[in-house]
Amino acid sequence: MIDFHYETDFNLKGNTKYIDWINRIIASEDHLVGDINYIFCDDAYLLNINQQYLDHDTYTDIITFDYTDGTVISSDIYISIERVKENAADFKVNFNEELLRVMAHGILHLCGFKDKTNEEAAVMRCKEEEKIKLFHVEH
Repeated sequence: MIDFHYETDFNLKGNTKYIDWINRIIASEDHLVGDINYIFCDDAYLLNINQQYLDHDTYTDIITFDYTDGTVISSDIYISIERVKENAADFKVNFNEELLRVMAHGILHLCGFKDKTNEEAAVMRCKEEEKIKLFHVEH
């Protein structure tokens, strides 16, 4: 089950389309959907989580807590809407595209993709683009 929670004024429009898309991302990587919670928040909320649970004192766009069991993807995925807006401006893309990239990024980590090295990051970017394109495919 995929759920969306809001700790900010932001709200996704058309939850069903996002749920269908996330299901297709997971299926395309030969995994199954468990319990996935997306929590949309602001910088301060996510910074607090970063400090409390990861001992990092930096802003970030996403934090993914992985509860995956085998191929069944389960997670709490926190996304800072403020970071997404700023990153969209920095990367010169629209907000919706950057939001899709970040949402897919969390799922890709849960499917085993990493981004610590330049090589891994290049694969991750390629996968993100592939998954963003899936959003625009009607099923």
